[in-house]
This record gives sequence, C-alpha cells and structure tokens, in this order.
Amino acid sequence: MKRINRLAERSYSDPCGYSNEQARELSILSNEIGRQIGLLVNRQGRPEMILVGDPTSIYIPELPRARQSEGRLRGLRLLHTHISGENLSEEDLMDMVFLRLDNVTVIVSDSHGDPEFVQYGYLLPPGSGEKTYEQLPPVRWDTSDMDLPAQVKALEEEFSRADKTRDMADKRERAIVVSVSQDSKTIQDRSLDELVDLADTAGLKVEGRMIQRIRQINPKFIMGKGKLAELEILALQADAEVVLFDQEISAAQMRNLATITERKVLDRTQLILDIFAQHATTKAGRLQVEMAQLKYMMPRLVGKNDAMSRLMGGIGGRGPGETKLEIDRRRVKEKLTKLGNELKKVSRQRGFTRDRRARAGVPVVSLVGYTNAGKSTLLNTLTNSVVLAEDKLFATLDPTSRRIRFPNDQELILTDTVGFIRQLPKELKEAFRATLEELEAADIMVHVADVSHPEVEEQIEAVEKIIEEMEMNEVPIILVLNKWDRISEDQREMMQNYFPQGIPASARDRKSLRPLVELILEKLGKLSKRVR
Repeated sequence: MKRINRLAERSYSDPCGYSNEQARELSILSNEIGRQIGLLVNRQGRPEMILVGDPTSIYIPELPRARQSEGRLRGLRLLHTHISGENLSEEDLMDMVFLRLDNVTVIVSDSHGDPEFVQYGYLLPPGSGEKTYEQLPPVRWDTSDMDLPAQVKALEEEFSRADKTRDMADKRERAIVVSVSQDSKTIQDRSLDELVDLADTAGLKVEGRMIQRIRQINPKFIMGKGKLAELEILALQADAEVVLFDQEISAAQMRNLATITERKVLDRTQLILDIFAQHATTKAGRLQVEMAQLKYMMPRLVGKNDAMSRLMGGIGGRGPGETKLEIDRRRVKEKLTKLGNELKKVSRQRGFTRDRRARAGVPVVSLVGYTNAGKSTLLNTLTNSVVLAEDKLFATLDPTSRRIRFPNDQELILTDTVGFIRQLPKELKEAFRATLEELEAADIMVHVADVSHPEVEEQIEAVEKIIEEMEMNEVPIILVLNKWDRISEDQREMMQNYFPQGIPASARDRKSLRPLVELILEKLGKLSKRVR
C-alpha cells in the first residue's frame, strides 16, 4: 500500500507519458499484487487518481462533470498496466470514449513482471472518416517516440477549427437525433426527418443523426454499449449538448444515458411537450400543457424501493421513509387536481359559446390536419385574418374561430385547431381534450393535407386514424390537397387516388379556394334541409 500510495508523488511529465524507471515500477508492482494499476494523470503530469483493478480489468469511478480543459477533452489521460500480455482492450477504448480522456496508454509486462511493450489510443477529431479513434500498434516500451503534449494540443486545435467552421451567430443548442427501433431503416429515417423539424421548432440545431435497427430494446441504455460509444463520439465531434431520441425512453434509461454521456437526454414526447409549452398563448393552452407535463413527469418520480415509503402499510412495509419523493408526488397530484378543475371551467365556458352559436343557427366548419399542413394559412386567406402561420410544426396550438359571411347571406364560423402528429403522446391527447372539443361541435370538417410532403399518404392516414379514435367519423369531411402548386405533373398523377373527393388548392391563392367554398356551401345546404 505504501508503494502504491507513493505513485501519487511522482511526476509523469515525459513526452511519452512515463520515464523508463516509472514504467518498471508500475509493471513490477502490478505483477507482484496480480492486479492492474491505473493512474489518471493531468496535463501537468500529476496523478489525480490511483486505481487498482483485478487481473484483467480496471474500474474508473464517476469523475466530476466539470471538464478541466478548455477544449472538448477532459484534460486527463489514463496510464495503466496489463499483466496478461494483451493489447489495448475494448474496455480501455470505451473508457476513453465515455470519459473523453486525452488518451489511454497501456504498459504490458511479460511473465517475469518486466515491461515488454507499450500501446497508445486517442480520439479523432471531426472529418476523420469512419474511424472515431486511433489505436496505434504496440512498440517496445523503452523506444517509444510518442509526444503526448503535442498530440493533445493538435487534437484540441482540430476540435476548435471544426467549431470555427460553424455559424457562430447561431446560438442554438446543438443536438444529435437518434432512432432505435425494430422498424426498417427507411421508416426510421423518415421519422427522424420529422424529429429534425420538431427540434428546429423547439430551437435546437441538429448536428448529426444515428439509426439503429435492433431485435430487442436494451432495458438499461435502449441501445448496446458499442453503438452507445459511437453515439458518444458523434456527439463529441459535433459538440452537442443534447441527445434526442425518436422513441419514448423510460426514466431509468434516461437517467443512465444522462450519467454516461454527461449530456441532456430528451425523447420525442418531452420535445413535443416543450414545443407546446413555448407556443401556448391562451390560459387554456397553458393549463393543458402544464397538465400534460405533470402527467408525463408523474411516473418518473420513482424511488429506489417501495420499502422506503412511509405510506406503505403492512408487515415489512414500514420503512424509514423517502419524504422528499412523497412530498413531490403529493404536490404533483394536488396540482393535477387543481389544473383539472380549471380546465373543466374552461370547457364549460367554451360549451356556453358553442351553445350560443347553435341557438343562433350559425354552422361551424373546423379545419383539421397534420401539423404544418397549412390550416392557419387557409383560415387567414378565407377570412382576411392575421392568425400566426409559420413554416414550423405546431405553430398554432389554441383554437381560433372567425365568422365568414358569403354574398348569398350564408354565414359560418371557421375554426382552426391544433395540428395532429404521429405518435402523439397520450398525455397530450388527454390534456388537449378541451381544445379538441371544438371538433365535436363541427358541422363539417375540412381535412387539410400537404401534398408537397413526401409522406403525405401516411399523414392523411394518421389524421384519419385520430379522427376515428375520437369517434367523429359521422361528421362530413372535405379533403383539401393543399400546396398543389408546389408539386410536379408526375406527383399530381400519383395523387389521383384521392379524386374526386380531394380538392386541389393553394391556401395562399384565394382563387384556387373557390371549389372548396362551393363544396362547403353545398354540404351546409344539404345539412340545413336535413335539420328542417
């Protein structure tokens, strides 16, 4: 123990990382105790941590999150021994990746305990091709000509140069988008395209993407350790602060991923909730978003063991108590109850408004469709309004209603609703019930579809499925093939399946909307005769 502790008093400042005497000392000492010995050495050559492992491996405990160097690397290198004659192991390289070490050096001893050869490994900067790290061939331990300080300096300069090539005026957080699923890579790739659009709406800048098709989800990290190492290197090279998963991940997976990557980890549901929180403007919208966020967070307030709960009765169930967890749970439940009551008031107020419309005999036409299909633009064009309409997903959250009077003295109320999306979180479906209640009062629904989108058919199916789940199939639906002017003749031929029900139109061109208006008035006329 004294000899091991004295290792901390040495200075490992030689260019190759060690002196010949230090290599002998480490190798002989490691062979005597029959265990690997490792040193985490800073850039001044002083050991910050001494590690003693077992004969075949070494365990590095969790390091402080604060990086000690100015660049992307941590400012620490690993110098350790192998006593079984093996080269740099996969575990050594993974430690280097996940801990962002400057490099890893292994001194391998022979059967007598004397040093035999040395091997180095280090990370590679962006633009290095498919390789993410370099594993140099072994060399004699006393003939190494490696200059570690120069090599680390060159790496940091490469990382800095990659930063300067980016748009420095863009202050958005950088993100990596990831899909881990049993679906085909084509389906995953299309879903990631939508996730990139969602990330852009949320204010993130996507710097890279990764797809993995698997047979079975890894319960601990959602993906295997090898692929996780690739993800870490991709995030390191992109200097990404956020890792964004296309699938919903469990609380345990999120916690494990955040610990091992030292980055913010989000899933698709959290991202959509964040977008809704940014865009909600009315009281009802804010209440609904907050309720959805609390419902998402509730199951993630989980203690380590039910035996810790003071609320658990029965024999063996009276633990010392995890009071902070119980207080958080109780507060969330109380807040959910309060929000639920306030949303009921909002729902009643909207119900009164709908009743007044019904008594006045003014029909209601609701615009529905996939998010960013052009519903708000269509409302603005038909009613000369200035409702927010942006080329972003979920630009409109709160329902907007406008009254229209036609030359034949026909009046109607046109309502814009929140856009639909595939894999809409169940928390949002429940929380936005008050918003979607506007559809229940609709006499006609106008389904707006973006025909210029490469997945227009899947989007139309997704909207029809949600309408079916809401049990609103009986309401007459008019399909509008929006952005018709943006597609080629070949694409128009492919959309023939939706004729004659689908109406080609451009939401910005008032003249192209005349067939739509005529069909709405025709259907309203039939409805009024049926009512009489």
